[in-house]
Amino acid sequence: MNSNNNEKNMNVEDEYLYPADILSKLDMKNCYVHFDPPISISNPGENLILRPLSINDYHKGYLTLLAQLTRVGDVSEEKFRETFQEMKSCKNRYFITVIEDLSTNQVIGTATLAIEKKFIHSAGLRARLEDVVVSNDYRGKQLGKLVVITIRLLAEHIGCYKITLDCKDKMVKFYKQFGFTCETGNNNMMTMRFHD
Repeated sequence: MNSNNNEKNMNVEDEYLYPADILSKLDMKNCYVHFDPPISISNPGENLILRPLSINDYHKGYLTLLAQLTRVGDVSEEKFRETFQEMKSCKNRYFITVIEDLSTNQVIGTATLAIEKKFIHSAGLRARLEDVVVSNDYRGKQLGKLVVITIRLLAEHIGCYKITLDCKDKMVKFYKQFGFTCETGNNNMMTMRFHD
């Protein structure tokens, strides 16, 4: 039975959008965000795991979770798998990260890091934070803060020169705690520069 579990885990690992081991390389010591009670990338809470999006997350409520944020539309399992493979084939461009509740096998939190290759900044990388949502049933457990800080640390680890996001007015204060600042003349576009 143990070998079946290992085999199953290896198959799931092969079907992650990006290599899961990159998450273990992220250092939260300098993230300037306080978690009380303490949680982390490696320990997001009881029965919870933070990991890359899996091709199997269609059946774990990933799209239902996104529907709490915005209109998802009609996405069949076939379309989900096709889109997943297309994103995965664009190496180091899509880092969709999720939190799964292992007791229910449901995805309950997510955020997306999208990377754009540029000619400017010495052919640098620009990052965008998108699609941040935590299930209504799990709000108040600091999981939104955790997925945002994970994406921020991922962008910095990959070597992006900046990360941006668009948000509603009511969310500006939330994102400021991570070091994002409002762009001059556009308060809904927020930026964090890692280097020029």
